[in-house]
Amino acid sequence: MKEINQQFFSGERALYGTHDACISYCTFADGESPLKESSNLEIDNCLFRWKYPLWYTKNVKMTNCSLFDMARAGIWYVDNISVSDTVIEAPKNFRRVRGLVLKNVNLPNAAETLWNCTDIEMEQVTARGDYFAMNSKNIVARNFTLVGNYSFDGGENIEIYNSRLLSKDAFWNADHITVYDSFISGEYLGWNSKNITLINCTIESLQGMCYIDNLVMKNCRLINTNLAFEYSQADVEIVGQVDSVFNPKGGIIRADRIGELIMDGRKVKIDQTKIEAGEIGKHSDHAEWERN
Repeated sequence: MKEINQQFFSGERALYGTHDACISYCTFADGESPLKESSNLEIDNCLFRWKYPLWYTKNVKMTNCSLFDMARAGIWYVDNISVSDTVIEAPKNFRRVRGLVLKNVNLPNAAETLWNCTDIEMEQVTARGDYFAMNSKNIVARNFTLVGNYSFDGGENIEIYNSRLLSKDAFWNADHITVYDSFISGEYLGWNSKNITLINCTIESLQGMCYIDNLVMKNCRLINTNLAFEYSQADVEIVGQVDSVFNPKGGIIRADRIGELIMDGRKVKIDQTKIEAGEIGKHSDHAEWERN
């Protein structure tokens, strides 16, 4: 492979159409699309300071690199890329990428990142930004930390392990989502989705897990969570207390304690949901705002 070492590049398309190359300790300064339409690249210890560095590329291995704020929209329409031990400061990265591996990657400004991508593996990834992973599918994430709302909207076939998500409106309009051994905090979790499974998770959510077709929860703890399961078809096992359960559509809900069970026979068929609780603090047939 051709070797390109410790060089400074500026100007548009500085290394356009480069194939079969090892690029090390280089700086890509001002100038758009420096590696557009390239393939079979090994990139290490490089700095990317301007827009669109890797568009329409194939077969890329990137390690120990830095993509600065203006390297935005940096990796689009790419097939088969692995990124490790790298900081990506720029937003709007990874669009329509197929075959992506992220390992030990920090994304401090991950707004609108990982959209419409498929076949993704993430390990030790930290991201901050809204609308992460919209309409992406076939994702496996381990030890993932996210701070940002509206994540995984429209996602499909996603597995998440040992992770922490601080994310309002996560997993909306999604299908086949499984989360293991994780913590999720965010209002309106999982609305308008189907086939959501949560195993050994701790969750905090106002009006969480509503409007879901086939919600499964096993050995989960719900803290500061109320008005849960509205219009959801659920098979739920809760350790400890859930503050309130509101108009589930059907299935079974098990909990050590339910603070308030609200079942309005005008809106749901009450006999379609089986409730197994060691204690129910209060039974209601209307939500509080409907009684005012």
